[in-house]
Order: sequence, then structure tokens, then C-alpha cells
Amino acid sequence: MIEIERKFLVKSHTFKTEAFKQTRIVQGFLSTDKKRTVRVRLKGDIGFLTIKGQSSKNGLSRFEWEKEIPKTEAESLLKLCKKGMIDKTRYEVKVDNHIFEVDEFFGKNKGLIVAEVELNNETETFTKPQWLGEEVTGDAKYYNSQLSKNPFCKWK
Repeated sequence: MIEIERKFLVKSHTFKTEAFKQTRIVQGFLSTDKKRTVRVRLKGDIGFLTIKGQSSKNGLSRFEWEKEIPKTEAESLLKLCKKGMIDKTRYEVKVDNHIFEVDEFFGKNKGLIVAEVELNNETETFTKPQWLGEEVTGDAKYYNSQLSKNPFCKWK
């Protein structure tokens, strides 16, 4: 399946009052190769194994395969992951016909807040909420796989 999404920085915390759901997420990476990323995620009490392909040149789309796995299996796989776990809370915010997933990071990525919106095609229009900041779609340093290796606290 091809995932099409745009990614933005978030400039205020007002999204929290608009969120209809929030979930704690812990994730690690078995592979962070730019051609293929293998991620293990514990989203609340549900585990996921995800494989992502290389992003398109504009950064808008890439192959994604995801499978739900038992919590115990995800916990075991997380122990095998590379150094640099991602710890975040995901807020889901409905804006017109789209759901924005807003990730507030903790640990070594504390202070970073990023929003993503999934689209049906690369030219689809959507309403931008006031709390949405600069677009960072395609900027690899904002990929979770890269944040696990080069966390926000090390940026200048």
C-alpha cells in the first residue's frame, strides 16, 4: 500500500483541546536503512510491525506495510531494536474531512511536536488549522527513524 502524507511542525499547543483521542506510543527500529525501515511499535496496548519503503523524491509518498501483533511480541521485539527509542503521545484531531495525527515527543526528542495528515492523492487539498506551522514534508531529519539516531536535543 502506498502512504501519502504531508508533515508539519506545530506552533502552539491549542491542538490538545481539539483532540478527540490521545495515545502513548513507544517505538524502536530493527532497520533504519533509507530504502527500507522496519519499525516495532507499541501503541497503547496494541503492537505493530511496520515496513516502510523509500520515500518518493518529493517526500509525499512511500510504500507502507503494517501488521498488528500481540503486545507481548511487540515488547520482545522492542528489546532487539537499535539504540534510540521513540517515546511520544499521539493526538488525533479532526479538521473538516481529515484527521491530523499530532505527535508530541518526549525523552531526547522532547520539545518537538510534528503533525501529519494522510491524503488520498498528492494534490488533495485540506484545511490547515491555525496551530499548524512550517511544512517539513520530505525533510528526512523529521522521520522517526532519523530522530531515533539523531534526536532533537542534539540539533543546533
